[in-house]
Amino acid sequence: MQAIRSRDTTPERLVRKLVHAHGLRYRVAVRPLPGLRRTADLVFRPVKVAVFIDGCYWHGCPEHYVQPKTNPGYWSDKVARNMARDRDTDQRLEEAGWMVLRFWEHEPPEDCAVRIAAEVEKRRSAVRKGKTTS
Repeated sequence: MQAIRSRDTTPERLVRKLVHAHGLRYRVAVRPLPGLRRTADLVFRPVKVAVFIDGCYWHGCPEHYVQPKTNPGYWSDKVARNMARDRDTDQRLEEAGWMVLRFWEHEPPEDCAVRIAAEVEKRRSAVRKGKTTS
């Protein structure tokens, strides 16, 4: 388990590079909410956008998740707990006024970057017009 990267994975780095090319600046691997012990892959604090790029195996991708052959009880339970934690994180952030964007590692990084940029710009313009992001 120690060899499994929790940040700076290849899909994350590709998306970050493309988002940066869109002229957006963000925080990497930080907690969106101070009291919540969970980190988002990209955080846009001023507009309250949290981005997660989930690994297909660890987060139970409906397209690519394959039941483990070794110790299936443990690993299946682990993935189920990860999925439950993901839903809980989404709910808590949304209740606090955050927009949560989740992408699978297999999604094209270009598509992810375009969706992220669009949401951040939409929320920025709402803030400029005096609307809150909550």
